[in-house]
Amino acid sequence: MLRSCIIIEDQPPAQRILQKFITDVGSLELKATFSSAIEAITFLQKNSIDLIFLDIHLPMISGMDFLKTLKNSPQVILTTAFSEYAIESYEYNVIDYLLKPFSFQRFVQAITKSISIENTSRKIAAYKEVNIDNSFMIKSGHEFVKIYSDDILYIKSDDDYTELVASNKVHLSSDSLKKWLVKLGPNFCQVHKSYIINTTHLQKVSGNQIFLKEDKTIPIGRAFKEYFLKNFLSNHL
Repeated sequence: MLRSCIIIEDQPPAQRILQKFITDVGSLELKATFSSAIEAITFLQKNSIDLIFLDIHLPMISGMDFLKTLKNSPQVILTTAFSEYAIESYEYNVIDYLLKPFSFQRFVQAITKSISIENTSRKIAAYKEVNIDNSFMIKSGHEFVKIYSDDILYIKSDDDYTELVASNKVHLSSDSLKKWLVKLGPNFCQVHKSYIINTTHLQKVSGNQIFLKEDKTIPIGRAFKEYFLKNFLSNHL
């Protein structure tokens, strides 16, 4: 299924490059090309799309001001010759920031990231639809306890059992880390042979350590680092 997109770019040469790249990548359907954000706003009021390629320096309304007007925004990839807006742009959930002139390879990288984020969002939505309150029951000792997955900070494997570390309590379970990865939603990622983290509680990553809420620090295993950086951390950049 093709993903719909539009271009907002006032320079004809840049428009032609984007149009060619969109055609060549094969997974996108270009719905329209606009030279100003004003024209695009009118179009978006009547049409739903998946992705916007947006220049920053535009007539009348800049790309950054246009971003501020968007509600329930489609994905946005910025295409600009100016790097100084990169940090600010990510406050508006921009998927990627392509500095002109960019190659087709760099364009494909941005599209791949866009698709990955969209797929993750769909998985989360589907998971929440069948798990309305995100809860489940576990046998902890001689009791059955209701656990809310959103409350779990991380899960640690310790010999014959696992520890589910929540914000206010630690629960013990006989299930393995492998079983927890299957049972829990797409926000959970194994980052070490002994640890699964809930990425919604991620605060920062420094070197080979992950910092979660409540001053929890988790090591990143060498075998898991590349996957974590590529498939989870990059989605939040």
